[in-house]
Amino acid sequence: MQAVILSGGQGTRLRPLTSTMPKPAVPMVNRPMLWYMVDWLARHGVEDIVMSVGFLADGLRAALDETGHEGVNIRYVEEPEPLGTAGAVKYAEQHLDERFLVLNGDILTDFDISAEIAQHESTGARATLALVPVEDPTAYGLVLTDADQRVLSFLEKPSAEEVPPNPRINAGAYVLERDVMDLIPAGKAVSFEREVFPALIDNGIYGYDADGYWLDLGTPERYVEATRDLLANNLTSWLSPELEASGSAIAASAKTELGIIRDPVAIDENVTVDAGATLGAYCVVGPDVSIGSNAALAGSVLMRGCSVGEGVDIAQALIGPGVSIGARARIESDVVIGEGAVVEPGARIAAGSRIDAKAAVTA
Repeated sequence: MQAVILSGGQGTRLRPLTSTMPKPAVPMVNRPMLWYMVDWLARHGVEDIVMSVGFLADGLRAALDETGHEGVNIRYVEEPEPLGTAGAVKYAEQHLDERFLVLNGDILTDFDISAEIAQHESTGARATLALVPVEDPTAYGLVLTDADQRVLSFLEKPSAEEVPPNPRINAGAYVLERDVMDLIPAGKAVSFEREVFPALIDNGIYGYDADGYWLDLGTPERYVEATRDLLANNLTSWLSPELEASGSAIAASAKTELGIIRDPVAIDENVTVDAGATLGAYCVVGPDVSIGSNAALAGSVLMRGCSVGEGVDIAQALIGPGVSIGARARIESDVVIGEGAVVEPGARIAAGSRIDAKAAVTA
């Protein structure tokens, strides 16, 4: 089976992390965010992936090449300009099989996409859309189907009074027949959701009830939620065997014996945790990070090459690659710090702050 992954967005809601790297390459529990989708597809027998890329495309290539995934061939098709979800697939048309998957690259999921493919085949559909329930359906566009799962209509951000029983949204995972490409004009921005799928009503479009984990990764809050779910083993991932065996995933080369580690955490290669430093539950530490003595981290992510000084206090922050945090600095909750920033000794960063890449934060 073949898949097209749409990964060309700019990820503006995840800035400043995405100021210097594409959103799909942002590390999430020490793997590029998009790697989890590649791994999920590979577990369902997908061996050929067409990656539709745009913003900071070279960074995504480098991140996936470094991590790798045996048995999966990835080809990159770079949009000359943003072409929308359907326009991007149309631009890659020469690489497409007669039947293929299309995935939004900013979701984390483990539902049974093989079952979606099987339903698509059994109904003779031209397009099958994975559907998932959400807590607040008024924030999304809903997909309404009949008893046979034929799509009847789309309802964009309904009021509470308009929400039907069993509301479901488009999960961003489709099975398509190649002839759907005939509905998409070349060379212009076109949306599957607003233009192509409505045109298929009464002409072969079905829904599929996806049963499993699903999360849109578009914001720092969702990134934190996904990180916690991965460490809590709430979905199948590369972490699952080690978490089940020991409660945490700690690389053999990490030097953590002098610190205090509270499960579950993930600690990558060549990490040093000095005496008395505490890593609370749901911390993630990327490769080549140093954490000074008596530092205290709670539910935070430190990406590759960060340095944390003595006595630093960090509460649920996302800290980009190569950030330097001086001794006794205090970083409050829900802070995001961009790549290469410098936090001087004794500085305080207030809750909810966003610190740009390469910025300097003074005491």
